[in-house]
Amino acid sequence: MQTHEPEDMVQEKRFRTLFLSDIHLGTRGCRADMLLDFLREYDAERIYLVGDIFDGWRLKRGWYWPQAHNDVVQKLLRKARKGAEIIYVPGNHDEIMRHYLGTHFGGIEVRDRDIHETADGKKLLVIHGDQFDMVVVNARWLAHVGDAAYTVALAVNFWFNWLRRHWGGQYWSLSKWAKLRVKQAVNFIGAYESILVAEAAKSGVDGVVCGHIHHAALTEMNGIRYVNTGDWVESCTAITEDFDGTLRLVDWSATVRERSRPKLQTALPAPAEKAKPQKTAA
Repeated sequence: MQTHEPEDMVQEKRFRTLFLSDIHLGTRGCRADMLLDFLREYDAERIYLVGDIFDGWRLKRGWYWPQAHNDVVQKLLRKARKGAEIIYVPGNHDEIMRHYLGTHFGGIEVRDRDIHETADGKKLLVIHGDQFDMVVVNARWLAHVGDAAYTVALAVNFWFNWLRRHWGGQYWSLSKWAKLRVKQAVNFIGAYESILVAEAAKSGVDGVVCGHIHHAALTEMNGIRYVNTGDWVESCTAITEDFDGTLRLVDWSATVRERSRPKLQTALPAPAEKAKPQKTAA
């Protein structure tokens, strides 16, 4: 269930920084409507697009670009025109953008990586993270096979959730459930996090903001902040920075579910007074 309120009726929340990644525009799994609702409500002075914003791998196999995906692009460009600084750090699925490092597109600057300094003086390395995925680096064919399998899982997930909605159930992610329960996947996530934290330490910064593995996190490891923005295919998550430097993980799917939940009546209405019978003259 989407909110879809007119933009002038939405009360905008303003932040110092927003971090978004793994939107995968150009795929059927992209939840563009959810992201549009988020962007209508959330704004910031600086917005980081931390890779895999569009999916060049999938678009090469077949063109898919509905109006909602175009609306996301236009919304981001509109924010840039209104003064937001938008920095695009490409990932592996939109790696073609790495040919345009240092270029500006409609006010959006493309960078290979960046160092972001929070309001409280902490320096964070911003990078997509595929550079540290050995499958992507050393066995691209296997990465493409995995991507095809992931597409199949999302298709199964779509029809499963179609049935759940008709039974009154909430959205449930098959691939997210599997990733958190298959031992190899859990080990991969842990190893990935450790490698990114080590890269941040090597770079002499206080933390790292990344994406790539579609697993949102906001934690600290060995004195280094590890921040993963998640994705807009399954989780619908983002990271915000308040004006005092506080980082927060926003789970937009949970927000939408909470808003759509019927409000329970907390108190019973007072019983209506019974009309007193009128006395008649004898």
